[in-house]
Amino acid sequence: MDSPSNINYCLYARKSSESDERQAMSIDSQIKEMIDLAKRDNISIKDVYRESHSAKDSGLRPVFNQMIANLGEGVFDGILTWAPDRLSRNAGDLGRIVDLMDRGQLKHIRTYGQTFSNTPNEKFLLMILCSQAKLENDNKGVNVKRGIRAKCDMGWRPGPAPLGYINRSFGGIKDIAVDPERAPIIKEAFERAAYMYHTGQMVKDWMDSVGFTTKSGKKITRSMIYLILKNPFYYGAFQFPEKSDVWYKGAHEPIITKEVFDEVQKEISSDKKYALGQTVFPLKGIFTCHSCGSGICGELKKRKLKYGGHREHIYYHCTRSRNPKCKEGYLTERALIREILDKVNEIPEDQLLIPNKLKSILGEYEKIIKEARYLSDYEFDGDLKTKDYIQYIVRQGSPKARKELIEVLPLPVKLHERKLT
Repeated sequence: MDSPSNINYCLYARKSSESDERQAMSIDSQIKEMIDLAKRDNISIKDVYRESHSAKDSGLRPVFNQMIANLGEGVFDGILTWAPDRLSRNAGDLGRIVDLMDRGQLKHIRTYGQTFSNTPNEKFLLMILCSQAKLENDNKGVNVKRGIRAKCDMGWRPGPAPLGYINRSFGGIKDIAVDPERAPIIKEAFERAAYMYHTGQMVKDWMDSVGFTTKSGKKITRSMIYLILKNPFYYGAFQFPEKSDVWYKGAHEPIITKEVFDEVQKEISSDKKYALGQTVFPLKGIFTCHSCGSGICGELKKRKLKYGGHREHIYYHCTRSRNPKCKEGYLTERALIREILDKVNEIPEDQLLIPNKLKSILGEYEKIIKEARYLSDYEFDGDLKTKDYIQYIVRQGSPKARKELIEVLPLPVKLHERKLT
């Protein structure tokens, strides 16, 4: 074998952030130890390669790949590294190293405690040590998967807890507990979506108004709202892995019931327009024009403000499909809502007809409105009446709920001179 002084070495130091290598020396420590060894043994180091990457899979380490290419081009013919497993923990990369030795392009590998040259016995030992590192990786992978399955069987979902829950650890035992600050707001968000016909955007606006934030202190986004409302974890079940069709019953405390969750899924399935950010006209298609019999449509108008920005208003007007010269004027959505509520107030309580579905959840609505931090823009004295609920839906309900309710109320359906007649 050539003398170390006649070999051009490169120093390769690698550290992975993965759990299987957390105990390995840091890159700086490896480099310091190997430089001290090189000085002691009169070894010439031409270049230093540093890499933070796992060696479990072959061909994925860019710095290692560059070093192999330089060895093949004759830039170096020796490697200095802390241990064999720094070079390889997989069969593919090990094969590339041994192949370089077989071709005489890699003459020597020096680690802190061993040397490997192009001899059958030393190459065989190198392959055994690297293969042993691969075996440890494979076994750890099997053990980790088995541990995850056991944890799921016990009802604990692996990974970070979703909003409304916190990961907890005590006495070496890890579990998931209800977040006392966020869980009540998450629960109310589900109830608003299920029983108060809130869309995803409406839930977000409400959560912003009560100061709800993520664990990092940021306002919640609308896409996160939909992820929460579709997550079965909140009623006590979870899939693992995601979309695997393997279900587990959670050991954590549910925030909502399965019934509430199912009700929300029905509502958000019809919430696509709001999810896509499209303008929705909830009172469109309910009323007709008194003068010509055409339908009433909605239109979004934007008005520029003096000091920048703009303000949006929704107007309803005759489509003029039957009479292009119809002279009925425009009516703002706010004014139309006032008209509807004025007419509702003229109807005796016992003559109000509302859908069975809405009637069946008046009790849930009463409970939510009593517990709500922010009431609507009308006074609520704690004694729920049907008109209270109708007023809430007409003012603040989702487009679907408004349409469903208004269509069954005994209201005038024609618009004339900005009035219901």
